[in-house]
Amino acid sequence: MPILEIFSQGEEIVTGQTVDTNSAWLSEQSVALGFTVSRHTAVGDKLGDLIALLKEIAQRADGCLCTGGLGPTSDDLTAEAVAAAFNLPLEFDETAYRQIERYFNNRKRPMPATNRKQALLPQGSIRLDNDWGTAPGFAVRAGRCWFAFMPGVPSEMRGMFIERVKPLLTERFVLNPSRLVTIKTLGIGESDIQQRLDGVSMPDSVQLGFRAGVDEVQTKLLFPANYPETDRTTLTEQIAARLGDFVFGIDGLSENTGNLAAVVDKLMRVAGKTLAVVETASQGLLAAKCPGATWLKSALFEQSLSALGQRLAVAVDANDLAATGVRLAKALQAQNPTDFVLIQLYEGSPAQFQDKDRTIILYNTLLTQGSLQQNRHNLGGPLGRKQNQAALLGLDLLRRHLQNRKI
Repeated sequence: MPILEIFSQGEEIVTGQTVDTNSAWLSEQSVALGFTVSRHTAVGDKLGDLIALLKEIAQRADGCLCTGGLGPTSDDLTAEAVAAAFNLPLEFDETAYRQIERYFNNRKRPMPATNRKQALLPQGSIRLDNDWGTAPGFAVRAGRCWFAFMPGVPSEMRGMFIERVKPLLTERFVLNPSRLVTIKTLGIGESDIQQRLDGVSMPDSVQLGFRAGVDEVQTKLLFPANYPETDRTTLTEQIAARLGDFVFGIDGLSENTGNLAAVVDKLMRVAGKTLAVVETASQGLLAAKCPGATWLKSALFEQSLSALGQRLAVAVDANDLAATGVRLAKALQAQNPTDFVLIQLYEGSPAQFQDKDRTIILYNTLLTQGSLQQNRHNLGGPLGRKQNQAALLGLDLLRRHLQNRKI
């Protein structure tokens, strides 16, 4: 597979003032096309460093996607660096200049004289029109490498890559994209996943990897382009079976499932069920994760257990949250005749919940038509993490019930 590098330019990147999301997005796009991404590199606003890196990449990579440094100010040095590195003098591009001018005219703003700099492109380069901002990009071949230079503003970069760069990449390279399958889980960590997969016979040609995120842990399988589809499905299902009821979605076999909230949304819509929920630990975040969910008929947020009891006219007992959850669920269902009622309670005071060094116990109660299900979880860490985990675990309880999985 062709070797591709990703190069980000800007002092704000190397000093940490800006998080480089461009490189991650471009890597994902490039791997899906069939490239092997070998390196990510970031360089500040120093002309000598830029020139040196460009010369290195030209000798070791087949392609390079570059972002940043195309603006109108003195610290935007990408075009100048390319010109110096590859002996390609900058030339004024009239079309690029008119496009920049039109951008300002459309917004009824005068164009500063400094923006003329953005129309200076390396000799012999291909102009990449920017329909999303002022900075035109450009592409050029140097050494063994085909370079594409794009703006650093994410919205501009993404539009330019999809509309301008991607078609050029597919024209210039013979690509046989690998197939990425992602098994998504909640409630199980990477080490436990690895242990469960011990003994699975993994073909040498298949790359196994893991990614732990805030909302899910992903088990990634990268299959070569020529890997048989039936074998790909069989191996994926074998691994998913090892992970059991923790699996809430699989991307890459047929349709992509999306995040946990999207999975639950689809399950609820297909089942035609409605839900009323009381959020304490998640503090409204569960409902916020499901915008536009027509099945969510009532969402109450109340931190105080006693106030919640008064609100629903139910006797509460902080020492028996399981029984209290059942009483609250029945009272809420009487007030809001929905198919499902989810009650979320936690052990301890709001001050303890906010303490990052305290672990609290979350109690979930799910009352459905004809069944009552409960579970408990330990939540630790800062307030935001506890809130997020509480929201996800409530959604996961719904998911497990709808999929007839173990609670």
